[in-house]
Amino acid sequence: MEPGTARIAVDLLGGDDAPAVVVDGALRAMRADPDLHLLLVGPAEVADELIAALDPAQRARITVRPVRVAVGMADHPMAARAQSTVRAAVTAVHDGTADALVSAGATGATVTAAVLGLGRWPEIRQPALVATLPAVAGPVVLLDVGGSLEPRPATLARHAVLGAAYAAVAHSIAAPRVGLLSVGTEAGKGDRVRRATDPLLAVEPLPGGARYVGLVEGYDVTLGARVDVVVTDGFTGNVLLKAIEGAYAMAGGPPAEGGAPRAAALLGVAGTVVVCHGSARADDVASGIALAAHLWRRRAIDLVSALLDAATNRTDRSTDTEVRTS
Repeated sequence: MEPGTARIAVDLLGGDDAPAVVVDGALRAMRADPDLHLLLVGPAEVADELIAALDPAQRARITVRPVRVAVGMADHPMAARAQSTVRAAVTAVHDGTADALVSAGATGATVTAAVLGLGRWPEIRQPALVATLPAVAGPVVLLDVGGSLEPRPATLARHAVLGAAYAAVAHSIAAPRVGLLSVGTEAGKGDRVRRATDPLLAVEPLPGGARYVGLVEGYDVTLGARVDVVVTDGFTGNVLLKAIEGAYAMAGGPPAEGGAPRAAALLGVAGTVVVCHGSARADDVASGIALAAHLWRRRAIDLVSALLDAATNRTDRSTDTEVRTS
């Protein structure tokens, strides 16, 4: 367990089976981490159920922000503009009451609330959700897994930078290898977006000593022998992630060392945000809370942002040099 207090805002009403599984998951997280403090965002009576199950010392690490409105899984993402549980959790991060937030609610609403409440990083039009899968050869970072469904080539190239920085910071991967998911490894394979993105990534400055290895295929995600970071659009990434989770379930679960990839970090906003699946179970919620605490304690989001800035500055300096010498 990494040392240091982490204050995590938890959306009690986010998810298909909320609030029951969220309460159960929060209980597990509290009991596993003695330095964890939770801000429970939701109906007071739901928070009281969780608090009643804790011993007095653990209760001292719980605060409550009563909110009764939830954004439903079928609601439009812009419903997050209203005073809902996810918006209140974002506000808590923005005003410093919490260090990070976790929600298993609608992904679109969570992303929208985070963008509106925390703001985007410079140079980031579309934030990306990044998940880490326990591949055979080591962890593989996959993005996007649902943040932006139809990105342009320039967005995918920018997400490659985000993924490389995240792999270096969150997983201490030295010189991450970055690949673009396609239907073959030969140049020219894939749809129009993939064919346009491949040459962009070939010249994109990547942080942390990362390098682009070219096009990769689906099996590279689970093997991890060729690549540490796999970049794709949010639609494909979300489908692939859930298919892999289904395969893990059929095989008896993912390798114990690396855990289940049922929580994703949101990259590109000015705060630590973790999104769990809407169908999350209690252990998934607990894992999402643990991930949020891990990212906060490592100052991962700030470090990823700094690496992104450094890569952008290198690109600007290179462009200036080319202009002066031309």
